[in-house]
Amino acid sequence: MADDVRVKPTPLSDRFGVFAECLLTGVWIAVASLGAVTWPAAFAAGARHLRRRTGQVAGGWREFVSDFRAALPGGGLVGLAGWAALAVAWVDVRAVRAGLPGGPLVGAVGLFAVIGLAVAGLRAAAVWTPGDRWRDLLAAAGRRTVLDPGGSFLLVGGGVLLVCSALLIAPLAVPVLGAVAAAAVAVEERHRRRR
Repeated sequence: MADDVRVKPTPLSDRFGVFAECLLTGVWIAVASLGAVTWPAAFAAGARHLRRRTGQVAGGWREFVSDFRAALPGGGLVGLAGWAALAVAWVDVRAVRAGLPGGPLVGAVGLFAVIGLAVAGLRAAAVWTPGDRWRDLLAAAGRRTVLDPGGSFLLVGGGVLLVCSALLIAPLAVPVLGAVAAAAVAVEERHRRRR
């Protein structure tokens, strides 16, 4: 299997290879996320591809697709739940705009909850491997989101960068998806090493 093949890095691939893989992985994640609820599986497959690359293990499009298919059953449910959470946040924003009593507090709580859920989703996808249960991954990622605020804020910053890229030049957001996946992998590796 391709996971067992080690790749000997050259000086050029050492310097630019991971950056190029991040950009390419962003394109793969964007294509795999076209199904709207498939974004967790796409991020999980992208993160696993980047972990392979940083571990100097060969892998490409075929491995990405295989990982995406393996992550899709549970990842699709997580994606659906993510959209539901976003809809609840939208209702919160509408409550704030309507001037309902307590609206600003409910809106702020809803916004922070959606951001926290997105960070936990990214952290769960960053450590996913075939056979993992998404429920277990999300529970552990939720704890890491709270216990590692520095890493969580780094991922919030990655999300802000993604949104700013999309607002400035929409196609630029596609490769930035790979950078956000790489950031999630790096945050999880940093947390693992600190324990």
